[in-house]
Amino acid sequence: MTEYNTFVLATHNATKVAEYRYITGLILPGWTPVRYDGPEPVEDGLSFRDNALIKARVAAAHSGLPAVADDSGLCVDVLGGAPGVFSAYWAGHQKDLIANRNLLLDQLSDIADPHRTARFTSALALVSPGGTEYVAEDHWSGRLALTPAGDDGFPYDSIFIPDGQRPGRECTVAEWDTEDRYRNSHRARALKALVPALAALTSVQGCR
Repeated sequence: MTEYNTFVLATHNATKVAEYRYITGLILPGWTPVRYDGPEPVEDGLSFRDNALIKARVAAAHSGLPAVADDSGLCVDVLGGAPGVFSAYWAGHQKDLIANRNLLLDQLSDIADPHRTARFTSALALVSPGGTEYVAEDHWSGRLALTPAGDDGFPYDSIFIPDGQRPGRECTVAEWDTEDRYRNSHRARALKALVPALAALTSVQGCR
């Protein structure tokens, strides 16, 4: 009888691993995400949900542990939800994050502030070694600044102004402190939505 209290985080991105460890500590004390060391899956899905499931399935099969995979991106309303699943490759397959942000700003250069609404979206897939699957998806709504402000290593954060801030004191996510940024993020919201599935995995699928 094995009770799960850890999961493989299906990414080779060290920054994302650090973020999820921080978020998990805030939301799921007692659970430990470990870094994935297996093959890189081909993310050829057409939605955040599809790509998250692709990654989680591969990681669960490789590790023999429950796997959690995130697929996320920035969705701009005036662009019909783009860049969306192409957020990491918006300026080309080299995954130049600053070039992605700068291209997006250039495309929106004639769009006035009221019409620059956007949201970060995160889909989190949980796949057990036995093949049970769950997906939780959530959003962080706001609008895009005209110019970047702040620097936390995620260029899109430097142009995203979350809703709910006091008028005249609005900041981009990149200007927030680490705990506020992680606690309120789209990834944290999706992880909170995934908590019941993780609880079910512990209590119902605790043996293998």
